[in-house]
Amino acid sequence: MKTPLKKRIRDVLLLLLILLPFVFAMVLTALTKPPSDGVEITGAQVYFTVNLPFQPLYITEAQVVSLCVLISLFGLCLFLTRDLSPTPTTKRQLIAELLVEKVQSFVDGNMGPRFSGFAPFVAAVMGLSAFSSLSSLLGLYPPTSDLNIVAGWAILVFILITYYKLKAGPGPYLKSFAEPIPIFAPFNVISEIATPVSMAFRHYGNVLSGVVISTLVAAGLGGLSSLLLGWLPGFLGEIPFFRIGIPAVLSLYFDLFSGCLQAFIFAMLTMLYVSGGFPEEAYEKREAKRKKKRERKALKENRA
Repeated sequence: MKTPLKKRIRDVLLLLLILLPFVFAMVLTALTKPPSDGVEITGAQVYFTVNLPFQPLYITEAQVVSLCVLISLFGLCLFLTRDLSPTPTTKRQLIAELLVEKVQSFVDGNMGPRFSGFAPFVAAVMGLSAFSSLSSLLGLYPPTSDLNIVAGWAILVFILITYYKLKAGPGPYLKSFAEPIPIFAPFNVISEIATPVSMAFRHYGNVLSGVVISTLVAAGLGGLSSLLLGWLPGFLGEIPFFRIGIPAVLSLYFDLFSGCLQAFIFAMLTMLYVSGGFPEEAYEKREAKRKKKRERKALKENRA
């Protein structure tokens, strides 16, 4: 059965929505990145500045690439979930259902059935983090090597952690800082603040260190090649032979494996902190008291 023309056009447009953001980011980087004669490791390039009342807002390369990753993921979700049917008939629907099942079982296994609704959020965190790190394979500045980007994710997760810790009320939450004895309260406060800080710096540090090490090794191999093989005649002496192969192997680890691993770790920590901070016993007691109050109120209204 042939695919209708409208569906083909729609598929092409969705594929363009997936690919064009990265093409735009690559072209923008090529046009705006200043030339460099040697090894230069800097932060994200600042494209322009928006003057605000409190402080200037810098629009950087990391923010632009992060937005491109978001648009691309949005296009990928639309592509995989287009024309769904109760019975899978296409490969894309089978892939979409497989991804949903794997993420759902992953969340249920680590957080329990009470937090089964967290599956979309965890999938979004993992996808955004992994694709942001993998963007370095295209020569782009990975947003995960910018502390501002990763710190924003960590703050969002910290808000969720605090929200679920307060599910049983502010009393048990404040009381938890005095456990096991009140003298430990300052240390518990520091531990609470350290949660988003450690999550942000762990992710940021691992990705940035991979970028720095890969750059230094590639530059060192280029210099070694020029030193040992620079005597070759003509253009052969200018070819960095030692940079062929070895940086690619390092890239497989630092860009591919390490990037996906850090995305997994960040998602795992999110699940463990949220589910582990939820005071289930105190929450159940509070809900039981509320239920009794509602029953008493309803009984009084019926008597009246």
